Amino acid sequence: MANQPQAMRRFRLRDIVEDRRIVLMLALGFSSGLPLLLVLGTFTLRLAFSDIDVRAIGLFSYVALPYSLKFLWAPAIDRLNVPVLSARLGRRRAWMVTTQAAVALCLILMAFSDPKTNLALLGLGAFLVAFCAASQDVVIDGWRIDAAGSDFQGILAATSNLGYRLGLITAGAGALFIAASGGWTLAYLIMAALMLVGMIAALLAPAFDRPRAVQAETPGRSRFWSMRRAVLEPLTELYSRFGGALWGILLLVALFRLPDFLSGVMASPLYRTLGFDLKEIATVTKLYGIWVGIAGGFAGGWALARLGLFPTLLLGAFLAASSHLAFAWLAAGAPELWRLTVAISVENFCGSFAGIVLIAYMSSLTSPAYAATQYALFSSLYALPGKLIAGSSGFVVAAIGYPAFFVMTSLVGIPVLILCVAVGRRSGQAETAAAAPARDGHEAGNRIPGGELPTTARATGAA
Repeated sequence: MANQPQAMRRFRLRDIVEDRRIVLMLALGFSSGLPLLLVLGTFTLRLAFSDIDVRAIGLFSYVALPYSLKFLWAPAIDRLNVPVLSARLGRRRAWMVTTQAAVALCLILMAFSDPKTNLALLGLGAFLVAFCAASQDVVIDGWRIDAAGSDFQGILAATSNLGYRLGLITAGAGALFIAASGGWTLAYLIMAALMLVGMIAALLAPAFDRPRAVQAETPGRSRFWSMRRAVLEPLTELYSRFGGALWGILLLVALFRLPDFLSGVMASPLYRTLGFDLKEIATVTKLYGIWVGIAGGFAGGWALARLGLFPTLLLGAFLAASSHLAFAWLAAGAPELWRLTVAISVENFCGSFAGIVLIAYMSSLTSPAYAATQYALFSSLYALPGKLIAGSSGFVVAAIGYPAFFVMTSLVGIPVLILCVAVGRRSGQAETAAAAPARDGHEAGNRIPGGELPTTARATGAA
């Protein structure tokens, strides 16, 4: 009996290594992560190196809004079939192949759209990529949930996160190195071709579609009670626990990463203004920066375990806001590579630290009975206000300059600290919330201009 646990562990490890779902999830995660930077960090660099006005670059951050609004059409993807393909592949796989093919076609459109002559067409292509990629995320998450029981979800989520990160590196550093050597058209064409990785995985994946339960109620009554249970009850439950403090908590969640969203869109134009070339930006911000971000994520998890949720929440809010002073320092000095490295180190470490803390805090606010819905509410709320405001960042930079702009984004963190002190303790849960959930759909942990990432390396796209 003493050897039984060890034998069970060996058996489970062998199952994990041999399970084909692991390889498929890795490829699907790659396909999910690849398009993100091509409409965010890498895209803004393309605009900056095409000498597009900084105000226009700020406005183009709105093309990534579908990542925050995908919950609006997610129910349709979950219920409707793709003509012809669903009958052959199953609903999940049909939607995966459809959205992946659409992403590839839209990337081809972006490849042949010159920012100097077809800026509107390029922006349309970026918006369509974001819409199709966000839809792909919905169906891949659905397939992952259907493909395994709760005991295997952690493994699949971690594998998906790894694939997602490989996609980010490819679309970040990889695309920039290709663009530096062969131009942006070649870079985007190669990225479009790499969507085949996910399409092949989708075609090889088993069809795990779960049949929908048949409702016994009349259609009208069924829809009414489904809406009540899906929307009203989770919100009512939150208010019953927190009362009037709920509004302060929601405001804290909405503002916690606001400085990051304001500054993130302007990072790429700053690099261009200072005179760094694409290879330098790729090496420091996309390769080196991601590992610093990972270290920041681990540090956030360690702090949560040692200090508790509330002290770490305060520390994360302070670090996230004050780290923008590193960009102000970079903008005010000479364009030296060591200065860029220092600024990225500070920004990425602090941003990932804060992202982990925010995920833990939002998780602690949820009730077990409504965890998925309530967490979806918080994860959408944290991203949407910043994205809506971020489009104006280019106008602010044009008016006051980069150094003053980044000082301003740092000062935005002061109200966040006040809110942390006022309502941060009122989570209604123990302060032992998990510090490292997998990607939620890529929403809270990382700061990419537009904010859509798993829980590490804030500068994988923004810095």
